[in-house]
Amino acid sequence: MSSAQVSSSKASGSILIRGGRVVDPSRNVDALSDMLLDGGLITDVAAPGKLDAAAKKLRAEVLEAKGCVVCPGFIDLHVHLREPGQTHKETIRTGTLAAAAGGFTTVCAMPNTTPVNDTPEWSRWMQDPEREASVRLLPVPAATVGSMGEKLTDYAALKKAGAVAVSDDGKPILEDEIMRACLVAAAKLGLPVSQHAEDTRLTGGCSMHAGDVSFRLGLRGMTIEAESQIVERDIRLLEEIERKEKLRPHLHVQHVSTLKALDAIRAAKKRGLHVTCEVAPHHFALTDEAVFREGFGYETSAKMNPPLRPESERQACIAALLDGTVDAIATDHAPHAHHEKNVEFERAPNGITGLETALGLSLRLLHSQYGMPLGKVLSLLTNRPAGVFNLSGLGTLMKGASADVCVFDAGKVWAFDAERSLSMSKNTPFHHHAMQGQILWTIASGRVVYSAK
Repeated sequence: MSSAQVSSSKASGSILIRGGRVVDPSRNVDALSDMLLDGGLITDVAAPGKLDAAAKKLRAEVLEAKGCVVCPGFIDLHVHLREPGQTHKETIRTGTLAAAAGGFTTVCAMPNTTPVNDTPEWSRWMQDPEREASVRLLPVPAATVGSMGEKLTDYAALKKAGAVAVSDDGKPILEDEIMRACLVAAAKLGLPVSQHAEDTRLTGGCSMHAGDVSFRLGLRGMTIEAESQIVERDIRLLEEIERKEKLRPHLHVQHVSTLKALDAIRAAKKRGLHVTCEVAPHHFALTDEAVFREGFGYETSAKMNPPLRPESERQACIAALLDGTVDAIATDHAPHAHHEKNVEFERAPNGITGLETALGLSLRLLHSQYGMPLGKVLSLLTNRPAGVFNLSGLGTLMKGASADVCVFDAGKVWAFDAERSLSMSKNTPFHHHAMQGQILWTIASGRVVYSAK
């Protein structure tokens, strides 16, 4: 653990954030302002000095944010917290500590736990205060029983228990009729269907992208079509359901990594279909060359699914982020124990950690290198993901909204040290990589849950 402090307090006091550059993409705000938080809510935002008297009356804690950006707390639509059942990798407590260190105040937890989160009881268990979550945890339970792709779970009961979407995550729904039934049932309840786009009938025994690098290394590779064909199939189902059922299902495509899939999503949006998608930082930061380093060998910390792709696909992800096709940056935070990754490349599990490096990579690459305006980068981490999963009152700094706030130094360049990560797991390809933008405070529901001071 670093020198940063993590609050264990459950109380929401009063906080004055003074002198910061308030950037709120939900309202197109970018101005020097003070912000007052009280009772877990944002009570006022005003010109510098205007809130001092009110803060004094409340005996508010003062956070001096001069020279810093103050923005809504980040929202991650795709994390793996491993609990229940896989606590040797991560727990809800440690995963949400890492989230807080990365500026995230809301995380949406995937269902590939042990047992699979496919019931209201497990969804409620994950949200129980006994799990000691530092930030807001929202469950994304399984779309089918056991994530086996055969029988739908009880969507109405899951929604009542707090589900914000349904997903079989790493086990995509392959059968057309099951996926169609899933989209119809979810549409009737206003739930998005979050789909891992991979035709696993084409990827058996594959451990990386199919291309020049896999050929050189002698590894079986996943084709671009294994991703794009599922996206294209799902979009066809959306069109059919809208035409025949007069419903409007919402398809959310997880961690898109190929131009072909992005083109299908872009075209579907132009036709007015309700399709959204996310891109993970590792897919716009790295290529498949990262899976092998001369003099070091295979890098299992760079093994993930979807796999890292060639430069042309990385550029396609960046272009789709820049042109607005992509709705959210999501980390796909996937912790594994050291012994699980410390094996032959083909045997290693897929996945990397990502909560503490998302902002640093986004600012260094998208903002500084590719010129994406700061507000647009932050929108992909705040109000736009809130819109994808219909998270009312989150991803915004408007008065009366939940006091979920991130304060960071946008100009600070630093190197990520995986050994000081607050996650239990250290499986990242970004150890010692340069980052831009250092989190100073994360405030969740009015509580300081992370402080670098």
